[in-house]
Amino acid sequence: MNKCLVALLLFLFGCQHNLSRLSKMDIPEHFENVTIDSLNSGIPFKPCEPSIHINPANKENMVAGVVLNKTLHSFDGGFTWHLNFVESPYGVFGDPVIGADYEGNFYYAHLSDSEGRGRRSSGWIDRIVVQKSIDGGATWNEGSYAGHRPPADQDKHWLAVDPRNNHLYLTWTEFDRYGSVKATDHSRILFSRSIDQGLSWSEAIAINELEGDCLDGDNTTEGAVPCVGPEGQVYVAWSYNEQIYFDRSLDGGRTWLDKDIAAVSQPGGWDFDIPGFGRANGMPVTGCDLSKGPYRGTIYVNYCDQKNGEDDTDVWIIKSTDGGLNWSRPLRVNDDVPGRHQFFTWMAVDPTTGAIYVVFYDRRNHVDSATDVFLAYSFDGGQTFRNIKISEKPFMPSTAVFLGDYNNISAYDGVVRPIWTRLDRNKTSILTAIINF
Repeated sequence: MNKCLVALLLFLFGCQHNLSRLSKMDIPEHFENVTIDSLNSGIPFKPCEPSIHINPANKENMVAGVVLNKTLHSFDGGFTWHLNFVESPYGVFGDPVIGADYEGNFYYAHLSDSEGRGRRSSGWIDRIVVQKSIDGGATWNEGSYAGHRPPADQDKHWLAVDPRNNHLYLTWTEFDRYGSVKATDHSRILFSRSIDQGLSWSEAIAINELEGDCLDGDNTTEGAVPCVGPEGQVYVAWSYNEQIYFDRSLDGGRTWLDKDIAAVSQPGGWDFDIPGFGRANGMPVTGCDLSKGPYRGTIYVNYCDQKNGEDDTDVWIIKSTDGGLNWSRPLRVNDDVPGRHQFFTWMAVDPTTGAIYVVFYDRRNHVDSATDVFLAYSFDGGQTFRNIKISEKPFMPSTAVFLGDYNNISAYDGVVRPIWTRLDRNKTSILTAIINF
């Protein structure tokens, strides 16, 4: 037999063996929770909207971002954390997004406030800023930016990295004027890329077909979270008008489909009213299997909806095996009996194994607004999910305290680190759980 063929078969067997090993593991019933950030005093905003990423060049190194301008880094797998307050000449105003390239550099994407006066200034959310760390998150450069298109406002961004060449891809929502009620003001999905590891960014282009309003609600085009395919494809889905739309680029973001693909309906939209939370975000998260396993290239979109009623928000996933042209029927990820809320979902697809991990708030064990954090995972390409509670104790939210618009999760080579916000005695804190498969 040809030596190259033998090597390939052995490699593919190893990838299949990894998934088989994961599926047979005994999963513990308790996971250690680590408080990353609980600083509530002397700052303008309580901790919320956390993002986290594991360094693919060193799994012990991970970085988290927290509202408004905080990053935290760990060099021991997430047991201890070190806090930074990050500054930039373009300002730092929340929506923290952490990414990492495959050389071990971290990227911190956030909103701008170039005049330092918040909503009172024309420099508020006028671009998406990306700062870079070459030392594991200990220090950050002044940053670069994408999408400076005044007087339009730029918001709700996310970042993806191509492992083949370390190209960076940004998608976000542009508002003609954030919060405007004018019928002539619209929102759209923009895209920009960096081919020099964040030194500069391409001119932003609109990639969606249908524009939304500027009210930051169900009829706004929002929730664009990009991901990269095995051959450098760029995939992204977003919400608009109770529908999730999908677009793709097969040439690294240069060109996109002329027509958006309607992937799945989203009854109730993405802007839910959850008791104790007020507004809760159910926008889609897009991921792709980059492993050498049997599900390589499969695209997944994870989201929430209220198709089962306003008192029964659920977590769902759809998948495509043909590059996003066709989509499966939705699979319900949470496995509880109907009648409880599961919400604030986020997904990570481990690029080394193809395992899918979904984190979300969950109320299956309570008749009031008490809230746990659950992890659902799949080792069979999203055909089935097992649910496990990962928070050590529930918390009781309050509409008087803003808990942000998202939680997050990162996974690499079996190391899984979810991150979430909880509330205790009117103070928020950011936690992770130590999960290793």
